[in-house]
Amino acid sequence: MSTPPLVPARDSSRIHPPVRRVALTEISDQPLDVAAHEALVCDPRAGATVSFTGQVRDHDGGREVGGIEYVAHPTAAAVLAEIVAEVTARTDAEAVAVTHRIGELGIGDLAIVVSVSAAHRHEAFAACLELVDEVKHRIPIWKRQVFTDGTDEWVSCP
Repeated sequence: MSTPPLVPARDSSRIHPPVRRVALTEISDQPLDVAAHEALVCDPRAGATVSFTGQVRDHDGGREVGGIEYVAHPTAAAVLAEIVAEVTARTDAEAVAVTHRIGELGIGDLAIVVSVSAAHRHEAFAACLELVDEVKHRIPIWKRQVFTDGTDEWVSCP
């Protein structure tokens, strides 16, 4: 039995084409809510909803992390909106919601939430993966890791 490709062929069983609705793109300094993102992408055309959360972990490169700080360039919200619009337009997502957090975060806090609904799970997973990768690659948000030994390090800075 073979595994289906991550990006499936277009679904010819649909009655209507995907809506491709951007429900939310946001940069926020407030705690993130996965259930709220999933509610925003709820759609009767969708048989699958996939959510990704990126949370602050307690280690990096063999060192203990005590917390992090995210700092956004003034264009970060516009870049996020552009990324989400591009990926949503070229996938079979029905709806998408993405929020990236900024400010000081503790271990376990959510740094990003991406929720995608689509007719089928493969479409939802593929769109979610592409969104996460594009946001991580392109958004002008920088991370300062604070280690438990009192030192810090900037990551993903130009």
